[in-house]
This record gives sequence, structure tokens and C-alpha cells, in this order.
Amino acid sequence: MTVLKPSHWRVLAELADGLPQHVSQLARMADMRPHQLNGFWQQMPAHIRGLLRQHDGYWRLVRPLAVFDAESLCELGERSGFQTALKHECASSNDEILELARIAPNKAHKTVCVAHLQSKGRGRQGRKWSHRLGECLMFSFGWVFDRPQYELGSLSPVAAVACRRALLRLGLETQIKWPNDLVVGRDKLGGILIETVRTGGKTVAIIGIGINFVLPKEVENAASVQSLFQTASRRGNADAAVLLETLLAELDAVLLQYARDGFAPFVAEYQAANRDHGKAVLLLRDGETVFEGTVKGVDGQGVLHLETAEGEQTVVSGEISLRPDDRPVSVLRKREPERFLLLDGGNSRLKWAWVENGAFATVGSAPYRDLSPLGAEWAEKADERVRIVGCAVCGELKKAQVQEQLASTIEWLPSAHQALGIRNHYRRPEEHGADRWFNALGSRRFSRNACVVVSCGTAVTVDALTGDGHYLGGTIMPGFHLMKESLAVRTANLNRPAGKRYPFPTTTSNAIASGMMDAVCGSIMMMHGRLKEKTGAGKPVDVVMTGGGAAKVAEALPPAFLAENTVRVADNLVIHGLLNLIAAEGGESEHT
Repeated sequence: MTVLKPSHWRVLAELADGLPQHVSQLARMADMRPHQLNGFWQQMPAHIRGLLRQHDGYWRLVRPLAVFDAESLCELGERSGFQTALKHECASSNDEILELARIAPNKAHKTVCVAHLQSKGRGRQGRKWSHRLGECLMFSFGWVFDRPQYELGSLSPVAAVACRRALLRLGLETQIKWPNDLVVGRDKLGGILIETVRTGGKTVAIIGIGINFVLPKEVENAASVQSLFQTASRRGNADAAVLLETLLAELDAVLLQYARDGFAPFVAEYQAANRDHGKAVLLLRDGETVFEGTVKGVDGQGVLHLETAEGEQTVVSGEISLRPDDRPVSVLRKREPERFLLLDGGNSRLKWAWVENGAFATVGSAPYRDLSPLGAEWAEKADERVRIVGCAVCGELKKAQVQEQLASTIEWLPSAHQALGIRNHYRRPEEHGADRWFNALGSRRFSRNACVVVSCGTAVTVDALTGDGHYLGGTIMPGFHLMKESLAVRTANLNRPAGKRYPFPTTTSNAIASGMMDAVCGSIMMMHGRLKEKTGAGKPVDVVMTGGGAAKVAEALPPAFLAENTVRVADNLVIHGLLNLIAAEGGESEHT
């Protein structure tokens, strides 16, 4: 353990951001004369001494360090809604908060302990966390939950999601290795250790986080915030205070939602960030392989699902370690199945989904003006097994923009005369919007009855599908944005801010909002009535809705209509249709 005097800590904290500081200011902090600073500096640890540069009376460090002063840390905590404690040297920041939790659980809630040096820093499975002064941002904090400990099994992956969000806000791309390591490829950036104390009918979780701020010289396969910052071509240096404040803000927001809703709202985000999703891995206990297979994902409890030669296995973290399976393909027990990237080229946005083993792995979207997220995912996830299948109504120029992001051929599928037992009654299927056709095919995942298929996007389409598989056609009307834009441009005095829907609106803004919603709801109910009449008395007619405005439209339908009929809102209905079609081509059964 390095022993430094208080004056050393003050000077080091002042220089830690990597910016120049005048020797007169530093001398005052050290309570000495400027000419004495050089001798004073020689008492610093060797790995820090060599970072100093001197020029024209100014000192600076060639790279920043994760070192704080108590006053600035306190101000940072107040801005973030946390109480703070700074320990220059301690056994473990987790131990500091654990002790507080045992004495005064409520005081432990949102109290952060930042440690510069730890003599007994630890990670999962009792591993030692190695570091040198300033190389690692290390902190622990408490969070009180009104839940028993066994219901918090997904706390560590949700904490990893929060940390990744914070790093992304700073422009730093990272991944998660199950259950909670922050990684960049095979290199580890940080880890999370969670310990709990049950007291007074509540559970206090102590969340310890360690993130490499500077690349640790003595640790193999490591990544650091500083190296990522420079790789991202950012000007200047990373700042440990900014990093900590950003982390606390995201942790606060995520844990508040987690306490209310559990892990379910974060599963998709976790899957997208999981480095090993869809890849072959080995799971080890005490160095011995206990499972090998392909990662299918995690569930709402944070449990890992693994496809093995013996069938699906579920694994909780416990004493299990995960490693990529780097063995030659010839020794793998099971050939990995074909993978798909499915594309929905709408008018204003592109949506996509990666499909593994016949099910969605990750889903994404982006406006055409910036499709780089798709390109980034392709660079990360693509291999020779990926087949790209899409449906597009966006036009040739935007299709070309999509192609630029993907180094493989895209199969753009049009409407057809018949597919999946559904006959298309459109007079000229080649003129039929492919999105409407695949919405109809996708609706069979949500209803086997006659149904009205509604898409609420740039345009609103309302189509009819009989229970015995006849697509009868439907209507097209402007979407909400186009309706409002038309009134604003073509009608005097109606360029008003957005209003709210009311049964009897008494302002112009509210009248516009109510009129647009009534038009869409009326169109849906008209089509429903026609299809109901054609279907016959006593037979159900469902409504399946998709698109950005679908949920609001569903809420606006009359209560009596909702009580008498099944109305379902389904995200990415076009992609469900594509998935149904390729599943049928492969001889797989459709999912209902």
C-alpha cells in the first residue's frame, strides 16, 4: 500500500485532469516554496513520477488520472443526488458501504464511496482486483430495495447496462460479457461486484464498480477509458470526474426503473450489448467445462439461456465463468444454424432485426440520414452464414443507402399472389405496397381469426384479412404528421402547436388533434364493420396494429369497441411477416 501525505493527495488531485497548473498554486497546496516541489514530487509512486512535464513554470501530467479531492467529489455527488465519501486508502470500498448498511441501512442508500487504493479489492468469485494509483476508477454505493434478495438476481446485468449507457454518452463503444463485465472485444474494461444485506424487511444492495481509467501496465487483456477516448478521435483527455458523474446519473435512472419494473424493460438492450450473443461459448466452474453451446440470450431474471447438443440449458451466474469457444469448427458438437438480417425499409426509417434459431436476437432502427448503427452492427455480427432479406417502400435511393452499409446482397421481397396460405386479391400485386403484404403475413403471429391489419406510420393503411386466408385489400390515408402538415400549409390560421384529443374539443389545436385521431379510428371501425359483415355473425374479427402511432390509436378507440373485440399492438409487424416467410421456406413451423 502506497503511503502519501495529505499534501501529496491535494497536489495529485489538482494535476489529475492533465491540464497545466502553475507551480505557485501547487506549492501553496503543498504548503512549501515552489523550488521545493521537485523534491516533494520524488516521493510520488514511480509510475506517476514519470508522467510529469514542466514548461515555463507550469506542471502537467501527460495523461490524466482517476484521482479526486474531497470537496470537488462532494459537489459532484450533490449534482447527482448522492452523498459521497473519499477514501485515499482502504481495504475495499464495498466493505465501507457494507459496514454503513449494517449500522444505518437508510444512510447507505445512494451513498458513494470512492477509493483511490484498495488493499483487498475483489471481484466476482473472490478474484483480486489489481490496480495502481490513478489507473482505475473504483467506487461503491448502496441502494435500498423493497424486495427480498432472491428477487435481485438480475441486478448485476442491469448495472452493466447502466454503465454501458454512461460510456456511450461519452462516445465510448463497449460490450457486456455475461453477466456483468464491461469489455471491448476480448479486453476487459471494468467489472461489477454486488453484495447484499437484509435488514428491517428491506434489502440493501452494495454495488461496487471498477473501470480501468488508464491502461493498467501489469494486467493482460485490458482496455481503458483513456485508450478508448483516444481511439474515438476525441480531442483532449478523458476526465475521471465527468466519467463518474455520468455513471452516477445513468445508474440512478436505471435503478429507479429497475426497482419499479424489474429487468424486463432492459432485456433487449442487454441482448444487443452482449458480446457473445449467438456465439459459441464454454462455461467453466473451477477451470472445468460444465457446458458448451451457443448463447441464446438472457431472460427477465438475467438467467443465461444456452443452446447445447443436449438441448437448452439455463445458467445463473454463481461460480460460473464464460469464455468464447475458440476451438476449430470441426470439434464443435453442433453446426450453427443459418442466420438472418431482416430489413423493413419504411418511408422515413429503416428497421432491422437479427434472427438466430428462428427468433429475434436484436432489433434496431435508424433514420436514413444516418444508417451508421446498421453498418456498425453488420461489422460486429455478420459472418458467411447471414442471409439478408428485406421489404421496402422507401424507394431506390434509400435502398441504395442501406446497401452501402452491408457488404452482402440484399433480397428485397415484393408482394406476391400467394404465400403462407394467404391469397392476395389485389388486382395488380406488383403495385401493392410490400409493407402491407408483409404486415398481413406477420399478423398471423397474433391472430388466426379474420382481422383488420393497421399500420400507423408516414401513411396509415387499414387492410382486411379473412379467417380462411384471403387478403381483400384495404385503404390508405395520410398519417398524423402528413395530416397536420397539410392543414398547416394549405389552410389559413391552422398552423397551430400540437393539441390533445378530447370528446368535444374547444380550442383549435385540440380540434385538429381530435379530428386526426377520429379520422384514423373511424377508418379502422369502418373496415372492421365491413369485414364483420362479410365474415358472418358470431365470428370474431380482431384488430392487429403496428407502427409508431399504434398504441395511441388503440387507446383512442371507443371503450365499447375495445370491450367487444380483440385489439393487439405488435411492434415490427413487417419483420414478423418476413420471419414467417423464411421459417416456412426452411420447413419450420410458424410461431403463434
